[in-house]
Amino acid sequence: MLTDRPLTIATLFRVFRARIALTWGIILVETGLLALIPLFIGFAIDGLLVGGTTSFWQLTGIMALLIGLSVIRRVYDTRVYGAVRVELGKAQVKRANGMEVSTLNARIAMGRELVDFLEVILPQALAGGVQLLVSVAILFAFSPSLALAAAGATFGMIFIYAAFHNRFYRLNAALNQQTEMQVSLLDRRALRPMLSHFLRLRRHEVRLSDSEAFLYGAIFTVLLGMILFNLRIATGLPEATAGTIFSVVSYSWEFVESALALPVTLQSWTRLSEIMSRINTVKSPTQPLE
Repeated sequence: MLTDRPLTIATLFRVFRARIALTWGIILVETGLLALIPLFIGFAIDGLLVGGTTSFWQLTGIMALLIGLSVIRRVYDTRVYGAVRVELGKAQVKRANGMEVSTLNARIAMGRELVDFLEVILPQALAGGVQLLVSVAILFAFSPSLALAAAGATFGMIFIYAAFHNRFYRLNAALNQQTEMQVSLLDRRALRPMLSHFLRLRRHEVRLSDSEAFLYGAIFTVLLGMILFNLRIATGLPEATAGTIFSVVSYSWEFVESALALPVTLQSWTRLSEIMSRINTVKSPTQPLE
């Protein structure tokens, strides 16, 4: 299936597009139902406070449907993406062309990250995008100021990630190159080279972790500031009810959760860009990157 094609995210999606499109379609339905839950909780609260139960049972029906779809999709996903991993691994082995076992072993593991991106990261980004749009639309319905605060937080996140992009690419390249040497070093069964290898891996991982900590610290500062701003605005809305305030806070928090899919996706794409470049070459590394 993957013969004479570049091993990329785009190739995997084109080859398996029908099966992937089906699971993504189910995700969209799940996301739409999930996005409605905070709104219907607000309706249910206001309805129960005056003795009505219609909104409560509507909320119950939405939750039951959501559970059923979630179970079906997860059962289906395991089989679809398992088949993709098999085909990708087979294609990598066929293209090895005398590549060192250490390098091939590492690149097969890296190739599986492409499938993980299709199975986990992109669906999360897709769901996050839908939830983000729904959240902004509903916040706008309550007050344009709430939606503007959310939009400002989104642009803030993009600006913050852009400042980290090149660093993430360099650090992932160094980590991947070091990883490719592990099997050959193990085969030597010499303690000193292996200790040096483990220390290099640790150094690259620490650098990545530290960069992620600063990135997400800055992003959370922006997003939590938006929540505090929206809470303050919500309490000042005319004729605000308990259900209204709950919905505003819930959708502000839902916006935060969905917006976090953006930097996670960008960070994953940065790493996969380096991996796709690496697994589509046959040259083995000669020395680690510092």
